[in-house]
Amino acid sequence: MTFNRAPVETLPVSPAAEAIAGHYRIRISDLVLPASIGVYDREKEAPQRVRINVALTVAEHGRPFGDKIENVVSYEDVIAGIRAIIARGHINLVETLAEEIASMCLDDRRVVRARVAVDKLDVERDAAAVGVEIDRAR
Repeated sequence: MTFNRAPVETLPVSPAAEAIAGHYRIRISDLVLPASIGVYDREKEAPQRVRINVALTVAEHGRPFGDKIENVVSYEDVIAGIRAIIARGHINLVETLAEEIASMCLDDRRVVRARVAVDKLDVERDAAAVGVEIDRAR
């Protein structure tokens, strides 16, 4: 007998099962990258350093990790996505960069919450950094 079944990864998970399954968190701390960011002409002349922190809440869906990277959200993929967003070109606001990073992370259906902080490190002489933190959930 042949069964036509969808792979386990594509089967929907009920909200009740989701609550029981639990979550884990992925963190990317103090990723410092050069970015073309800012509204002032002087900020458009050369890239400046930004520090990015990301915390993702990921639904486990009740499935074992099996010690396989394809069963988890990869921080390497998230970092590559952040680099790609920055590489697209100039962004005026740190808020925009944070929103784009959060949106990219939430595109993975396993990610249920994204907290993103973006800081400019070289803007205010008397401050270590200035920036924004956002928290988005599906």
